[in-house]
Amino acid sequence: MHARGELDELDKDVRPGYCMSWQAAAANILLHGTMKPISHVMLRHSVSLALACRAVDLAHRHLAGPLPDHVTVTEEHLGSCGGEWLRAHRDLEGADLEPDERRVVLYFHGGGYFICSPATHRPISWRLAAVAGRPVLSLDYRQGPVHTLAESLEDALAAYNCLLERGFDPSGILLAGDSAGGHLTLASLLALRDRGLPLPQAAICLSPWADLTDTPRRVNRWVDPMLPAGRVDWLARRWTDGLDARDPLVSPVFGDYTGLPPLMIVTGSTEVLRDEGRRVAAQARRAGVPVRYEEWPRMPHVFAILADLVPEARLVFRHMADFLAAVRARSGSGSAAA
Repeated sequence: MHARGELDELDKDVRPGYCMSWQAAAANILLHGTMKPISHVMLRHSVSLALACRAVDLAHRHLAGPLPDHVTVTEEHLGSCGGEWLRAHRDLEGADLEPDERRVVLYFHGGGYFICSPATHRPISWRLAAVAGRPVLSLDYRQGPVHTLAESLEDALAAYNCLLERGFDPSGILLAGDSAGGHLTLASLLALRDRGLPLPQAAICLSPWADLTDTPRRVNRWVDPMLPAGRVDWLARRWTDGLDARDPLVSPVFGDYTGLPPLMIVTGSTEVLRDEGRRVAAQARRAGVPVRYEEWPRMPHVFAILADLVPEARLVFRHMADFLAAVRARSGSGSAAA
């Protein structure tokens, strides 16, 4: 690990110390009483997956709050998949912000490769636009059960190539994603490197789902407030049927991270996927990649999506800003400001 200066912000372990907010405690109770039992029931066969998709869509339509007035959303069409651009015209402190149109964040939403969309993850994507100071392209990639992991990755790589073709310099592109989108972020980095394509400036993974082998998940099995370990195992078996689950593009925990750009990995201490983030961080560091690994006490899976309600979920974006500032310092170019 680097010993001093701005590199300390790139390659370090962070475990924030705080008194848990009542909002976070209430969110954990609510998730444990709703999302976890619903997932136990719904994640069992194709019909229930389709019903889960509809339920999430309805919940988003009726429960999602409005975006701030200073955030704009425009649709985008990229080959076989679409997406949306989000631009924040104020930073998180409320100061006016002019997004740097020469630079971009390519964001992959989570949802287990079968639910959610760019719209459901706007609480993350617009704030990421604010801390990065650039537009976010949130990709609506193809998902199961109709489509495969390979097709999702194909969409991610096609979107990245499209950005290159539009003139974006790789040094001005950030990749980011949560849960399954974190998996897609890691797989994209490995695939880009293996294909000899130019790599992005850095990447951020929130609660990445990085091990799709059939090894039962025992860590935090009973304390995770949101994800039932057995249903995650079931999804992993479903999406990897007929595949080598130890292929790094299927399970990035087994990847060789040599030559990849700096990573930021954020997990909650009690989530069932926590150790997958730890293992990716260790694997990347062994390859010489700077990793800022953050483990937030008692925070649920992808807690950043709760930023409209939970103070800790808002604070994590300031930590992302610290990471991106360190990436800028490492590049040695003020024009690469994040």
